[in-house]
Parts: sequence; C-alpha cells; structure tokens
Amino acid sequence: MAKMAAALCGSAPKCLADRPRIVVVKSQRLPALSAETVGTADARHALPALPYPLAALEPHIDSRTMALHHGVHHASYVANLNSALEGFPELRGRDAQWLLLNPSKMPLSIRTVIRNNAGGHVNHSLFWRAMSPAAGGEPTGPLADAIEREFGSLEQFKLRFEEAGIKLFGSGWVWLARAQQNRGRLQIYTTPGHANPMMQGHFPILVNDVWEHAYYLKHQSRRAEYLRGWWPVVDWEEAARRFEGSDLFSERRWEGEGGSVRMEAK
Repeated sequence: MAKMAAALCGSAPKCLADRPRIVVVKSQRLPALSAETVGTADARHALPALPYPLAALEPHIDSRTMALHHGVHHASYVANLNSALEGFPELRGRDAQWLLLNPSKMPLSIRTVIRNNAGGHVNHSLFWRAMSPAAGGEPTGPLADAIEREFGSLEQFKLRFEEAGIKLFGSGWVWLARAQQNRGRLQIYTTPGHANPMMQGHFPILVNDVWEHAYYLKHQSRRAEYLRGWWPVVDWEEAARRFEGSDLFSERRWEGEGGSVRMEAK
C-alpha cells in the first residue's frame, strides 16, 4: 500500500506522512449485519480488501483507476468517517450502514460529513462485490426471470441502465434495486453523491459508480463509453444472490444485507 501511495502521490514524502492510517481487512464472506448491530466503542471502520487483484478487471477497468479508486478515494471515506466519529463514543461502535440510515440520530454538527462518508464507504463496498474477473455472461434463474418480466429483455434492461447513468447530472450512482413496495418489483434508480436506495427503502441488487474518478483515467469524459463497456465484469452470481436473499418480509435483513462493511477494534 505504501508503494502504491508513493506512486500516486509522486516523490513527495509529506504526502505519505499526511495520509490517515487505513486498516485493510482480508476479503471474505461475512454474515449480514442488522441495522441494530453495535460494536465496541473503540471499533474503527476499515477499508475492505479488494476481492481480486488491481489488474484483474483489465481491459474493462484499468489497474491505475482501481488503485486510485480503492486505495485513495474509498480509503479517504473510511478515514474521514473515523475522524468525524472521534469524540462521539456512542456512535463509534455503529456500522457504516446504520450511520447512513439513521441521520436523525447524528449530531447536527457531523450529520452531513457522516452521510457523505458513510455513504461512500457503503456504496463502494457494494460496488467492489458487484464485479468479478470471472464474470460477464447473463443472469440466470429468478433474477433473469424478473429482469425479463420488468424490462422485456436483458438487452432492454442494459440500455435503460446505461441511459439512467448517462443522464445523471454530476456525480452519483446507478442501481438496480428491489422495492419493498409494489410486490418487490425491480427498478432502476440513480442517486446523487453517495446516497443509496436503502435510504428510500429499496434493496440494492446491482450498482455502478458514475463518479468521474471511476472512469476518467481511461475514458476521460466519455461516461457512456464506460457504462457500455462495464457489463463484461458484472458478477451476475452476486446479483442473483442478493436478489434471492432479499426477503420482503424481513426488514432487518434488508437493512443488514444492504451493505455489510467490516469494522475492527483499534
């Protein structure tokens, strides 16, 4: 990590010295956390390790973009979140998802910074899991049936997903999510900044990041090119797992599985 940071910062040693300490945890399947999960008061939010090497998604997502995106941008959200929680021991044991979904329980002085950085942490944690080097292809099973039922075909879904991402003004995210209402129908959503469909009661199935840092090094301002070239790395098995696990009758499971992110003690 130090070598990567040095390459990204240039030769200035001060850049490395000023970087907050980020703890990376080994990637692994974790049990879902409910919105009521409380850790110890000295727990800190941790940057999850990527589930694949930086270059694994080439040529669709280049390794330099992955290094910046994960090791700098996502890491900064984790560092900023931990920093914002200093002095609030009653909140330090809460997972990032709980912090995102309970803004009214945040002190007004940190409410915005918590929303932005908890959202960035949760959304990126979902985003890394939405992709895989051994991915692509097409969805199967109940998810495939639901996509065909709602959008007419997989190709029609992809076109509408891309169109939503292209039309989103500024930075944000494009999602396939399942509504708690309307019999759990699949819908495409966009969210500005680091908002998440869970904030409106929708369960995320698939997500793509359309902040410029997700694609600018390779595609410059050509967001449409990035969106259209993303499908070969989509992990449809992960999307199917999320779809099939979205129990409409268990709100706490929805909240917990929406974005389980790892914490560890200091």
